[in-house]
Amino acid sequence: MSATRRPYVVAVTGGVASGKSAVTDALARHGVPIVDADVVSRELVEPGEPALAEIAWAFGRGVIDDHGRLERRVLRGIVFEDAAARRKLEAILHPRVAARMHERALAAGDVPYVVLAIPLLAEVGRYDFIDCVVVVDAADEVRIERVMRRDRIGREQAEAMLAAQVDRATRLALADEIVRNDGTLEALAVEVDALHARLLARAAAR
Repeated sequence: MSATRRPYVVAVTGGVASGKSAVTDALARHGVPIVDADVVSRELVEPGEPALAEIAWAFGRGVIDDHGRLERRVLRGIVFEDAAARRKLEAILHPRVAARMHERALAAGDVPYVVLAIPLLAEVGRYDFIDCVVVVDAADEVRIERVMRRDRIGREQAEAMLAAQVDRATRLALADEIVRNDGTLEALAVEVDALHARLLARAAAR
């Protein structure tokens, strides 16, 4: 009996408020397994995980609460204002996130493809086990307005959130597939249905 082939591995990424979650939710409704980098990152900083101890060593005990859990707000405040601190945190977490996501992708079973939701793919670089990158894209002004509504913040704060990430052109340069999400959820659903068909074809043709 031949070994089961590993699933085709698709990364879905996009800037803040581009609609990544809406796309992965729609793909999940097609039965596609989704592995979320944010969920994996949270798992990796649970008490007892080596990454949490390394973060405490790198940033001080002030980032750990009285129950031994990560003080996320404190850590976010440190790394948001300090690029060197952000790179230090990324060096601790990103290799571990990549390794665990690879494990989850391989464990997805006999499916045509599996999706890895990786918001910061453009910042950390394309993982060597990814077969296809899908970039969810929307105009900067659309994203700014979405962030302002979602987070109830002013334009200056919303613009700062976008500026803290890589620019749109850099992210689009990674794309094997692009999903435009400047419009309604109904229009996005049509886009995702077409994307799913293309990804099935890619998986079958590899």
